[in-house]
Amino acid sequence: MKFAILGSGAVGGYFGAKLARSGQDVTFIARGAHRDAIRTHGLQIRSARLGDFIVKAAAEDDPQRVGPMDVVLYAVKAYHNRGALPMLPPLVGPETVVLTLQNGVDSVDDIAQVVGEAHVLGGTTYVATALEAPGLIVQTGVHRSIIFGEVFGDRTRISPRVQAIADVMAPADIQITPVADGRVPIWDKFVYLAPFSGFTGAARLPIGHLWALPALREMFYAASREIAALAGAEGVTISASRFETLTEYMNTIPPSTRSSLLIDLEMGKPIEVEALQGAAVRRAERHNLPVPIMATLYAALKPWEAGDPRNLEGAVV
Repeated sequence: MKFAILGSGAVGGYFGAKLARSGQDVTFIARGAHRDAIRTHGLQIRSARLGDFIVKAAAEDDPQRVGPMDVVLYAVKAYHNRGALPMLPPLVGPETVVLTLQNGVDSVDDIAQVVGEAHVLGGTTYVATALEAPGLIVQTGVHRSIIFGEVFGDRTRISPRVQAIADVMAPADIQITPVADGRVPIWDKFVYLAPFSGFTGAARLPIGHLWALPALREMFYAASREIAALAGAEGVTISASRFETLTEYMNTIPPSTRSSLLIDLEMGKPIEVEALQGAAVRRAERHNLPVPIMATLYAALKPWEAGDPRNLEGAVV
C-alpha cells in the first residue's frame, strides 16, 4: 500500500517508519529541518526495549508533489489543523482512506468536512514517543497500538477496507486492532485522556503527585463519568469494562508520567485544550448535560491555548 504520513512527528513518524521498514511505500509530509534530515539521513527510531532502526523514505512538504495515496495517516496535533487540513485534498483520490489518530473526538468530523465522510476512518493510538531532534524519534516503553474502524455508514461489522489496512499494518510490528465501530475506541480513550490531560496540565504535575490524593482520585473518576455520559448522549456506548481497565491503568502507570498537554505546556508550546477539554464542554452544551469538572479544567487551561500567555506580545494576564 501507498501511505502518506501527514503529521510526521513523534506518533505519525513512528508508525510511518514501522510501515516503511516492513516494505510499504511511505511518504512523510514534513517541513524544514525534519524533512531535510529524513531526506539526507533517513528517519531514525530509538527504542531501548524494542531496538533501534533507520528507514529511508520520501519526505515532501508539498502534497501536490505526492498525489493520491491508498492511506493517509493523519497524526498532526489538533492545534495545527488549520494548516494541515487543507493539505489533505491533493492526497485523496477516489479510493483513498484517511485514518485519523488525533486526540479528542472532533477529528473525524473535521476531516470529513474537507474530504467527505466516505474517505474517513477513525481510530486511536497508545504509544509513548517523542521527536527528540530532526529525523530522530525516541520511544519509551513498548506500547505501539492502533485501534480503528468505520465512523460513518455501516458500523455493524469490520469493513473490508479496515481489515485490509489492518492486514498490512500487523506485519509492521504494530499492535493493530480493527473494530466495527471506530467511535468506541475514540471515546474509550477520551474518557481517560480528557481528565488526565486536564488534571496534570492544570496542576503542572505528573500523575503520581495527583493520584496520591484520594479526593483528587475521586474527582478524576467523576470527570471520567462526565465524559462517559457525553458518549451516551452522542449515541456511543463505551466498552463495558472501561472503568475497570481505567482503574488498573491508573494504579500501575509510572508516577512520573506526564500528559502530552502538560509537556507542551511546560515547553511554552500551544496545547490541545480545545480538542480535549473544549470539545467536552461544547458537546455538553449541545446536549444540555452538566460537566462541572471538565468545564473548570477547560477554564483553567484555556488562557494557555496558544502557549505561555506571559510570553505573548500584548497578552492580558
